[in-house]
Amino acid sequence: MDRVQVVWFKRDLRVHDHAPLYRASTLGPVLGLFVYEPEWMGSAEFSGQQFEFMQDSVLELRQRLRSMGGELVLRCGEAVEVLQQLHSRTGFERVWSHQETGSAITFARDRRVAAWARGAGVEWVELAQSGVVRRLAHRDGWAARWERAMLRPESPAPQVLRTVWTVDAGTPETAARVGVRADGPRERVVGGESEAKRLLTSFLTERGRDYRRQMSSPVEGWTACSRLSPHLAWGTVSTRQAWQATRRERAALGAREKDDTERAQWRDSLKSFESRLAWRCHFMQKLEDEPGIEFRNINRAFDGLREHEFDAVRFEAWKSGHTGYPMVDACMRALHEHGWLNFRMRAMLVSFAAYHLWLHWREPAVYLSGLFVDFEPGIHFSQFQMQSGVTGINTPRIYSPHKQALDQDPDGAFIRRYVPELADVPTRWLAQPHAMPPLTQIEVGFRAGVHYPEPIVEHVHAYRTARERIWTHLRRDDVRQVAAAVYERHGSRKPPHQRR
Repeated sequence: MDRVQVVWFKRDLRVHDHAPLYRASTLGPVLGLFVYEPEWMGSAEFSGQQFEFMQDSVLELRQRLRSMGGELVLRCGEAVEVLQQLHSRTGFERVWSHQETGSAITFARDRRVAAWARGAGVEWVELAQSGVVRRLAHRDGWAARWERAMLRPESPAPQVLRTVWTVDAGTPETAARVGVRADGPRERVVGGESEAKRLLTSFLTERGRDYRRQMSSPVEGWTACSRLSPHLAWGTVSTRQAWQATRRERAALGAREKDDTERAQWRDSLKSFESRLAWRCHFMQKLEDEPGIEFRNINRAFDGLREHEFDAVRFEAWKSGHTGYPMVDACMRALHEHGWLNFRMRAMLVSFAAYHLWLHWREPAVYLSGLFVDFEPGIHFSQFQMQSGVTGINTPRIYSPHKQALDQDPDGAFIRRYVPELADVPTRWLAQPHAMPPLTQIEVGFRAGVHYPEPIVEHVHAYRTARERIWTHLRRDDVRQVAAAVYERHGSRKPPHQRR
């Protein structure tokens, strides 16, 4: 008699290139399962916008499974309790899922599930979803292993599923019932496997030509970037699918009716996108190898550098987009509205918090985790530490908000869109409205400090102080010694035979 195969969907909400689903379908009736988890979804790292994206993806996944003859069972509660109840009903002997490099909440949940499975005599089969390697011994050769993982054929979607019809399918939960905190008015970001496919296709064939040149712009980046990050985070498309599709487009460029300049633009952009897919897994690998970096400095010699000087007033101004730095405030307000921001502007936000405001990274990281629809714990906490200068292996980068405004928003369209208080300020003064002469302020009906805040810190002083403090720390022997160990464990490097 065929045994029931439970396929537990988490952040892998798709049917294509889903090895657990495909392998389970070859062995017996499949019971697809998705669990609404109040502990996780009610936490600070979760938001209503994330819930809506997830819900889109869950409902489309259910439709796809039903079209194959299967079902996605929906339950709400703690994962172990849900699995125990289903086990009592069906007697299943195996659970399939993808490995997940998640936050401390989902990591602890997975450990509870593993303990329950051992005690219940249930086999839990976890398969790799990306190029992240579980129980990695060392980083040597990681890049080659990642590429081999990307080159493996995609797992086909099952044509037909047998299912367990004696189990109640359940109904979708609402954000309120799960305890998701309410958001203000925000953009509806559509989830689901079909939307992921649409975005990937349009990026590779229409929108992505100038990706390499425009990805740093908060204006042009909205369309020039792939916008796939929420789909990669929630698994409506796999890293392998995105990487292989990009490779196919690069290979086909020679046959396209394009001139040499356009072909070169596409080639450079697609190559750059490929490398960012690799970097994505590179940063996730750090959290996989050392889960504690969600909470503590990856280089422990930085402990105490900022923690005891945390300024709650500065933090609140940064969170609400009222720092008196138009480019910083525009980015934060855009993030509140859309749940997405291009990478350079994210880096500037973190850099400003870490250096100009001298805030320890942990509190800002938790805050932004709930704003990003594409929150990916491994990337998020690793990048936060890197941009805050506490790894010891990355050169500190202190952004000038004024320079970023001039470089990335030269006509002021982005600032005026998200900081409407400055709509009538002449472009010449838009990046630094507080420096506008008093007569000019009168002419345009604007008063610095009244209509828009004065800068919360003075740039030159904050920049110089932060630079001196961080570099003084970096020169310490204990910091260098710990940095060597950090690099050995987490550093990006070529295979030994390629090193000089």
